[in-house]
Amino acid sequence: MIYLTAALLGILQDLTEFLPVSSTAHLIIGERLVHFSDPGGAFTVMIQLGSVLAVMWLYREKIANVIRGLGSDADARRFALMLIVAFIPAVIAGALLSKFIKSVLYESPRVFAVAFIAGGIVMLLVEKFRPVPDIENAEHTPVARAFGIGCCQMLALIPGVSRSGATIVGGMLMRLDRAAAAEFSFFLAMPTMAAAFVKSAWDVRHDLAPERGIEIAIGFVMAFIASAVVVRPFLRFVARSGFAPFAWYRILAGLAVLGLLAIGKL
Repeated sequence: MIYLTAALLGILQDLTEFLPVSSTAHLIIGERLVHFSDPGGAFTVMIQLGSVLAVMWLYREKIANVIRGLGSDADARRFALMLIVAFIPAVIAGALLSKFIKSVLYESPRVFAVAFIAGGIVMLLVEKFRPVPDIENAEHTPVARAFGIGCCQMLALIPGVSRSGATIVGGMLMRLDRAAAAEFSFFLAMPTMAAAFVKSAWDVRHDLAPERGIEIAIGFVMAFIASAVVVRPFLRFVARSGFAPFAWYRILAGLAVLGLLAIGKL
């Protein structure tokens, strides 16, 4: 049963990782509901590597082209600069606030619930009142706008906000169309999640016990597969239908968490 639980949690983590619904909050709540023990958060940290590698695999051709072109291609250098500029705000915020957030906010499902609901409302408002988009290709995002999206990503340190949700909303506010905002979020996920993984893996290094290797491996593999499967269909869906379904899901999920707390089930 522990291996089945690990597989299901891996799928949960990564079906929600690139959707604007907060994978961290879903995983923490899921672990509590099934009474899954994760000392030091080691399981959570390691399966997130599956998400990182999945999105890197999906964009492997783009990554290879950028790396090859850094010395001679101005577009490749501008793309790299765009991601670096967007990445920096989260690094600074994480360095300053991560201990407080993990020790205080991660322990409060009520924070998750409020963030779910607030994020859903913000997403609905941005969908309705966003500025007219003038960027249809994420790779053409101006560096100044990339920085603005990176500032929005800082909010994702709060569990329940969602990294992809914050960056997608930021992208739409920066006048990227829906699909471009979502794809920019995937590009930015690569350095952000890689850095978060390295830091978290170092923090939990003493909890990576050999006897937990199988359940971590199962969660990792399922996480990789789920992430690889969800990204392309998600891009097609948002281009066609927008983000309102995810916003309403967030609001209902937040109300559900508050209900579970009220009856003492969480």
